[in-house]
Amino acid sequence: MKPADWYFDFISPFAYLQSEALQRFDGKLDIRPVPVLFAGLLKHWGQKGPAEMATKRRFTYRQVQWVADRNGIPLRFPPQHPFNPVRALRAAVALGSSLDAIHTIFRFVWGEGRDPNDPAEWAELARRLNAPDLDARCNDAAVKSQLLENGERALAAGVFGVPTLAVDGERFWGFDATDMALDWLADPQMFTRGEYPRIDSLPVGAMRKEAT
Repeated sequence: MKPADWYFDFISPFAYLQSEALQRFDGKLDIRPVPVLFAGLLKHWGQKGPAEMATKRRFTYRQVQWVADRNGIPLRFPPQHPFNPVRALRAAVALGSSLDAIHTIFRFVWGEGRDPNDPAEWAELARRLNAPDLDARCNDAAVKSQLLENGERALAAGVFGVPTLAVDGERFWGFDATDMALDWLADPQMFTRGEYPRIDSLPVGAMRKEAT
């Protein structure tokens, strides 16, 4: 099986949706989950998140719910969004970035609509993770450092959003790229034929200028 990095942030409902579809890669990819701070990617690339634009926020939330319903994936938005995902990300790192822990956190936040930053809810999440010392583990300097290193690794790999599946130098961004990744795995020469080589080297015709 090919090794693959799966970059995600608990703040992203699309990452939650893809987490529920990762079993489709069983026997095809050896997936290594990599928790990253989405806000750090946005800052590096000079982008806004979809929730930072009012009309896009409304559409995106509706789309997420529609996609979840259409795919039979339980989804309930947490009490507020965006929320600060740092503590949940550190929890994933502290627990070895295991898929079991990641699924538990994702399903707590997005399957049940819980707030991971509420003290009582956090205590319940720690109980489900069987980690009574979760706070101490999240505050460990090595855990904090690892999360930062994950972000640097993502940027070095050209990751610009979450979720992203990175394998053999290719990046597949978003839940809707799941089938694209599967097609490429079935036919690794897919991007060498047809229009793909031409669009890979397509010249830029115009650049948007910053307002002055």
